[in-house]
Amino acid sequence: MKVLLTARGDNLDAKMDERFGRADYFIVYDTDSKEFEAIKNPHINDQGGVGISVAKFVLQKGVDAVVSGSYGPNALDVLRTGDLKLYSTKGGSVKENIELLEEGKLEIFNT
Repeated sequence: MKVLLTARGDNLDAKMDERFGRADYFIVYDTDSKEFEAIKNPHINDQGGVGISVAKFVLQKGVDAVVSGSYGPNALDVLRTGDLKLYSTKGGSVKENIELLEEGKLEIFNT
């Protein structure tokens, strides 16, 4: 499973970024291979429609799940067009959230 996590830095020890559209980085982690890719948010400096742009970017990455702190309503509309699960983070590091996801302890985002 490929999961995208919003992060403050470019590695697994980075703190989670609770912002979806304005996250500094996206970590795309493969739970099977344990490999990851860090991507600087290409839309962080956009003036408007950031949530929609980032949601479209996420769908293009072909991930199965997203972990973030909050999702704006416009981003949610786009994300829900894809076949992916949304999870809420309670903070901590990217690595800690991956562990919680793999243990089935992350909360599913239902709003």
